Amino acid sequence: MSCSSNRLAIFIDGPSLRAAAKSLKFDIDYMRLLREFQGHGGLLRAFYYTALVEDQEYSSARPFVDWLEYNGYTVVTRTTREFIDSSGRRKVKANMLVDLTVDAMEIAKHIDQMVLFSGDGDFRSLVEAMQRRGVRVTVVSTAASVPSMIADELRRQADVFTDLVELRSALDRVSSERVVARR
Repeated sequence: MSCSSNRLAIFIDGPSLRAAAKSLKFDIDYMRLLREFQGHGGLLRAFYYTALVEDQEYSSARPFVDWLEYNGYTVVTRTTREFIDSSGRRKVKANMLVDLTVDAMEIAKHIDQMVLFSGDGDFRSLVEAMQRRGVRVTVVSTAASVPSMIADELRRQADVFTDLVELRSALDRVSSERVVARR
């Protein structure tokens, strides 16, 4: 991630990144995340994928989603669907795999590197497809949590795996608040 002429795009699986950060007991500062990767070359786009609860007049996630949109992220939302599974348990589902995959494939010819914030093994095929198109793929998740948040097949397919714990000092909201407080 060091070449200054490197054209890159970030793809954030919001629920996966939040879960990984929570397992490591820190909060992501999304402005710092954007700045961190702008420093790695030509950041073309930063996508953030998340779910919003359907049939809810107000979502607590809406102010966060709006903030991301106003601060340089391309936000893709999916409405959750509630259903009862075969054993009678209530389930909520919102899969953004297809949206993220389509967006990545569409931008592939314009980037040299993709940074994927997710540990979901279902993205292994996407990573492989991007690599066939000449795109270097960095996957960011964590193996430091118990249980590990990164699927082994995704970690192995990536050109580079970066454990989120290595980015903690650069991305932690508490660290950024301490810097502001010192000033």
